[in-house]
Amino acid sequence: MKQNAIITQRGAERVRAGHLWIYRSDVRDAKGIPGGSIVSVQDERGRFVGQALYSDRSEISLRLLSLGDETIDREWWRGRIQSAARRRSGIKPDANAYRLVYSEGDLLPSLIVDVYDDVLVLQTLSQATDALKDVFVELLVEEFQPRAIIERNDVRVRELEGLEMRAGILYGDAPGELEIMQHGVRFLVQPLGGQKTGSFLDQRENRLAARSLARGRALDCFTFNGAFALHLAQTSESVLGLDISADAVAAARRNAELNGARNVEFREANVFDALREMEAAGERFDTIVLDPPAFAKNRASVRAAARGYKEINLRALKLLNTNGVLVTCSCSYHMSEGMFLEMIADAAKDAHRRVQLVEKRMQSSDHPVLFGVPETYYLKCVIARVLG
Repeated sequence: MKQNAIITQRGAERVRAGHLWIYRSDVRDAKGIPGGSIVSVQDERGRFVGQALYSDRSEISLRLLSLGDETIDREWWRGRIQSAARRRSGIKPDANAYRLVYSEGDLLPSLIVDVYDDVLVLQTLSQATDALKDVFVELLVEEFQPRAIIERNDVRVRELEGLEMRAGILYGDAPGELEIMQHGVRFLVQPLGGQKTGSFLDQRENRLAARSLARGRALDCFTFNGAFALHLAQTSESVLGLDISADAVAAARRNAELNGARNVEFREANVFDALREMEAAGERFDTIVLDPPAFAKNRASVRAAARGYKEINLRALKLLNTNGVLVTCSCSYHMSEGMFLEMIADAAKDAHRRVQLVEKRMQSSDHPVLFGVPETYYLKCVIARVLG
């Protein structure tokens, strides 16, 4: 018999407004419920709210699964995964690396599944999804017949759930490195050792947008494995990619060789220093991409992060020729879209450049935003043009 968790009226209203999370401060009674359970949620008046995953460690105590009282069993999970897969049916054959399941965005809280050709990468980020990991592996094998399933449960959020950090092979025989393709560009990725689950899949569609506008001499800052640079190379005369990591630069060079891209150069450099030095040297570019790591890891660091974002954007705007294109990104959830746009406007003012907003973008559509859950919207991408 399913156990009941009682929540405050405030928590119930939060769910009814569309959010999927109920914080510990809004849980009135969950005594005796083991962490990792699926529970029935009621408000203080005894009214049914929904069914949720329960954690006895995290500040996010409940993650809503359903507003109904249906049986949540193996076939229920299969149906949700199948629905997520159908919503991504149009991605192939243009790309064989994408996010198959995006947790709350697909009404599958704390569950992530990424596709890298015939290898799947799984993350179970709460006590409940971790307890169901074997079920998920079985369902993924039955539905998609992958060569291998890897877990990348080596992310900090699991520590907040009292879970161990783990990475390894759950099914099949996974290669240490494999080749993926996205819109005509090939990459080598290491699902067991790379950033995130092996690559930054959330920028896939933004790279296409950047490629469509790129021209002339291009600069890709924080290039990582060269993904933006190699897209820019298809429409630009030359591309320079910068990254502070020697390993990232080596990986980017390998990817350039894989694609036969002869108009791309990668350098190991601190981007902040490099931008200042290039400005002092009078260098100019027609296209610049800024795709830094998250400067704001939490709310307390937003002010310092804003200074960092403004610095690189100001320098980039000064380096662009008239009619040059800037593609600038922030993957910091705590840096809101409004704050990001205001920062770009301030950078343009201080750079004494007239800047036109061409397009506002976000994470790729395989990372869908769920209305009511603002945390599912984290990646901001702005394309702008310097008019003078």
